[in-house]
Amino acid sequence: MADSRLHDVIHCEGEVCRTYEQELIGEEPLLIRVEGQPYSVVMRTPGEEIFHAAGFCLSEGLVDGPEDFATIGCCDQDNTNVATVTLKPARRKQVASLLKRRGFISQTSCGICGKEVVEDFCQILSPTADETRISVSQAVGCVNELSHVQHLHKRTRSAHAAMLFDSELHLLAVAEDVGRHNALDKAIGEALMNEKLAKARLAVLSSRMSYEMVQKGARARLPILVSVSRPTTLAIELGTSLNMTLACLSRQNGLFVFCGNERLVER
Repeated sequence: MADSRLHDVIHCEGEVCRTYEQELIGEEPLLIRVEGQPYSVVMRTPGEEIFHAAGFCLSEGLVDGPEDFATIGCCDQDNTNVATVTLKPARRKQVASLLKRRGFISQTSCGICGKEVVEDFCQILSPTADETRISVSQAVGCVNELSHVQHLHKRTRSAHAAMLFDSELHLLAVAEDVGRHNALDKAIGEALMNEKLAKARLAVLSSRMSYEMVQKGARARLPILVSVSRPTTLAIELGTSLNMTLACLSRQNGLFVFCGNERLVER
């Protein structure tokens, strides 16, 4: 599987058209099986399947750390689209109710109201007491680092990215994917499996910040999320309830801060 492929495209300007090759981002389904049963299918850019599955399981509440996995893997044959996860017996008992409601948390349902979503998520999330402080200029600088790590986006113009930093703003993990949720899951999964997630304090996102992104950040115990685009109202509601800091870039190269402004200081 390839994260991108060359395709012939026709570019027309006025009455003049020409054919040339353009690199386009790959998109394939990934079936995540948990305890031998299908749990969810996500559309993603091929690559880093182990990290993706690990981050997804953390976001869903199926695991709290790498020690909860009995096994995690995927077929090493070409064109495989299945990741398999088994849990330690003790963990399997703890999350038995989640295993029965496969795929519920990871899906956005048009028929569920915002209050119910927040209440449902808060059952597996807890507010953060982290008091990390960074300056506005430091946060903006981290967002500006996106342009240096988005190699797939530079080639395809179609990839989202997520970056994780520690309290000293050292880069811990970075991932790109056609899906913004997948990019964050992959970055979180990389830090989780490399035993660096406990150090993570800041996530930088190339996309808008929806409630799913806040949920994933909260499960990873990230107190600060900064994105390129503005959050949704439900994301702010969820972030506020979890004592998180949510911010995005402003046009003047500053930040709009929507909640948790005490973590962002001027220096």
